[in-house]
Amino acid sequence: MARVAFRLKIRADRIQGYDEAHPRVWPELLQLSKDVGVNQDSILWRGVDPFIYMQVDDLERVWSEIDKSPVNQRRQKEMESLIESLSDLEPGERFPMMRPVFHLE
Repeated sequence: MARVAFRLKIRADRIQGYDEAHPRVWPELLQLSKDVGVNQDSILWRGVDPFIYMQVDDLERVWSEIDKSPVNQRRQKEMESLIESLSDLEPGERFPMMRPVFHLE
């Protein structure tokens, strides 16, 4: 199982909307996440940057399967006005990924 973390940048005037959208995540999107191998998913905040931590079976499979899903496509359409474009991506990244350094289990 892989532990992955990345950050987003939310438009400063849309933080409340981002917060309000997550307790209402559609049940079918939650089930899709579980079905494609997301075992844990957490969002934490600092300023306008939410930090997302996930435990997944296979990150490439998660991205691939979720990208194909009409449920996810509707959700992304709903969320796109909240999220700013990211300019600090490394080649091949879809989000600014955090580099693991230490883990205590």
